[in-house]
Amino acid sequence: MRLYAVADIHGRLDRMAAIKNNLEMYCPNVLIAAGDITHFTRTLPIISKLADLSLPVLALRGNTDLKRIESQFALKENIFFLNNRDVTLQGVHFAGANGTIPVPFRSRIAFRETFIWKRLMPLMTHRTVLVAHPPPWGCQDRVAGKYHCGCKSLERFIRACQPALLICGHIHEDAGMSCLGKTLIVNCAMGSFCEGAIIDIQNGRITAEILKVKGRS
Repeated sequence: MRLYAVADIHGRLDRMAAIKNNLEMYCPNVLIAAGDITHFTRTLPIISKLADLSLPVLALRGNTDLKRIESQFALKENIFFLNNRDVTLQGVHFAGANGTIPVPFRSRIAFRETFIWKRLMPLMTHRTVLVAHPPPWGCQDRVAGKYHCGCKSLERFIRACQPALLICGHIHEDAGMSCLGKTLIVNCAMGSFCEGAIIDIQNGRITAEILKVKGRS
């Protein structure tokens, strides 16, 4: 299975155009939208564009996504809302949770940590693809190149469960890949240098590539 993972679209039509171009170029089986799909207002244009895509979209809310987008997702046949739920597509198991860390950035939603992890724990296996908006503490979470701003409870959860892969975003300037134990962390936040990530899963083996903005090295 080939995944195209993005986060932090923030309602921008130029980022949707980049997504469509990459869908045509890389032909993934699934699009993962790991939060901050919209930017507080005017949610329908972006959600409609996602609904027009000819592949399944697994989505969850980030800190700039109002709760009302959940009911808008529910009206679209190809969009599956992943919060505190799991789904298996082509033999690959996905699970996810809404939310973001409460600091240092102001958020409209934040992880209700103990509650969320208790609900997610039974869904986890070592082959699970976990989707969350923030990165875990210490992995692809640096702001200004030096300050860690990841989620500490997510870091503890991943160490305990060791899913195969975490797809996240939120920290735009630290898009990239690293490992936390046996878990591959992919921060696919769209921004000045990144258009998301292509991830291939075959026979339990995961390979990933961060897609650079055209003309940027």
